[in-house]
Amino acid sequence: MTRNARALNYGEGREALLRATVHVVAQKGLRGLTFRAVAEEAGVNNTLIAHHFGNREKLLAAALEWTADRSIGAADLSEYATDADAFRAALVANVLSEPDVETFQFEMILESSRRPELQPAVRALYRRYVEALASGREALGAPSTPALDLALFAALDGLMLQYLSRSITADELEAAVIALGVAVGNSTERISAE
Repeated sequence: MTRNARALNYGEGREALLRATVHVVAQKGLRGLTFRAVAEEAGVNNTLIAHHFGNREKLLAAALEWTADRSIGAADLSEYATDADAFRAALVANVLSEPDVETFQFEMILESSRRPELQPAVRALYRRYVEALASGREALGAPSTPALDLALFAALDGLMLQYLSRSITADELEAAVIALGVAVGNSTERISAE
């Protein structure tokens, strides 16, 4: 057992390992991801990782899915369906709430360019995000097409990368998301009028 090992209730071990995996990768990158580092972060015995996941690849795939569930689940944007400003504010708040999750996802995205076995999980991650954004926009009554939804998410994704790399501040991120919403709203109004 690790020196920080503690007794977990049934079902807590898997969750603790996923949370620890995300934190370790966010802090140390994929090169720093070892069973020992994850177990120490989770405060459990490292044999629990093999028990729940079998190997590193399955641990990473499960952690990627877990982060998507957390990000998308935390942002029930449908509750803001009547207020575009509240929708954008909720979107920004969700993005800023768990930077380790976002950093982990970018690490996995980059790694998938070198490891084709990760590409299906990354494609699924992006598909889920684009679908969630499209659903929120549709609830607002905004026009939605696959190409527009993909382009909007790509813009948001790029802004998030700039924020995580500390190229822009949280305030600049929020201002850019608002500007993007206004620009898209103005564009769709012009297109509708024609």
